[in-house]
Amino acid sequence: MRDLGRGFGYLMKGQRWVAQHGKQYGVGLLPGLITLLLYAAALVALALWGTDFVGWATPFADDWSSPWIGLFRGFLTALLFALALLLSVITFTAATLLVGQPFYESLSEKVDISVAGFAPESGLPLWRELWISARDSLRIVLRAAVWGILLFALGFIPVVGQTVVPVVGFCVTGFFLVEELTAVALQRRGVEARERLALLRGRRQLAWGFGTPLAVAFLVPFVAVFLMPGAVAGATLMARELIGEDGPDDDPQGPANSADAAGDSADASGPGGQASATGGRP
Repeated sequence: MRDLGRGFGYLMKGQRWVAQHGKQYGVGLLPGLITLLLYAAALVALALWGTDFVGWATPFADDWSSPWIGLFRGFLTALLFALALLLSVITFTAATLLVGQPFYESLSEKVDISVAGFAPESGLPLWRELWISARDSLRIVLRAAVWGILLFALGFIPVVGQTVVPVVGFCVTGFFLVEELTAVALQRRGVEARERLALLRGRRQLAWGFGTPLAVAFLVPFVAVFLMPGAVAGATLMARELIGEDGPDDDPQGPANSADAAGDSADASGPGGQASATGGRP
């Protein structure tokens, strides 16, 4: 239970970090706004032409008598839109991270600098990082889609479908959100997707404490856009604990000292290049 509280604490610390770094917060909003507009356009198109699509996909029902044809196609249309909403919640983070990879990489690096005075680097070119991010995000989205379809089907079970299944659904969605968000910081440290998944499975309650409240908040329109920069910052702090850079009882250096930390690091690095505010480990 302690890990649940720690996970939620990291989510709050991330939001506090971006609140105290207005410039980073403003830049971090751009990818979410772009992704939101794309998703909104897709959902509006589905709402306008979903009925026509269902009618085209079910020609065998053309000869059915009223009201059965209307009930059948109306149910399928509602089912299609509900599934689209579920998938949009699950995939929004992956799409936003892909669109905003350079922005969130920079934000994550600055969080690392505020804590340790330096930021680990992957050493990979940008195109390679984008490819790895897209590949891993696709794998996560496919797994999440399988879970989403399964949970959606279980939702029709009386009582259980209206009580247990939604809770499980938020926990599953939250876990996948954390997997995607921590990838920004862990990928820079050379941690592969399988290793990231193993780390999170070993600390499920930590992941749920961070991701489940975020998944609930993401259901509110526009909230995801405003929480994404802080979620990336908080996930970076949590990633540090996952790989042992910060112990479970450590309290990361406050964001107000980030400029001092970066400046001290730069001053401490002499001609030998012992440390760098934007470089790798000393």
